[in-house]
Amino acid sequence: MTQSTLKYEGTVTAIGPFVQEFLDHKIIVLFGLNAPEELAEFAILQDGTSLKEEIEAGDQVCIDETCFEILAVGEVANENLKNLGHLVLKFNGHHEVEMPGDVCVVDQDLPPIEVGTVFKLLGRT
Repeated sequence: MTQSTLKYEGTVTAIGPFVQEFLDHKIIVLFGLNAPEELAEFAILQDGTSLKEEIEAGDQVCIDETCFEILAVGEVANENLKNLGHLVLKFNGHHEVEMPGDVCVVDQDLPPIEVGTVFKLLGRT
């Protein structure tokens, strides 16, 4: 059995009015609590504060108890998460990112996301 290391954790505190449009395309846009108002409308705000280790392909993103494998991580994704609490998760099954801030995840249906939902990033040890 493989053990996991917790790299990041945040709880959803608010969901912008235009988030569903992204969810319909299997895209999750996370931002920390200090997101600019114009971006918060399109984002899921979360209270995570510390990226303990950089995320990489092979890690997992968990939405509450449902976990998904990360397939690719853009070159600025870790920096964005560390500095802004910002992460763009695309559940598209791609092994290469389109944009430098993207994180590509296996192509699966998303569980419900609501205030109180917990996001975790787990690495294998």
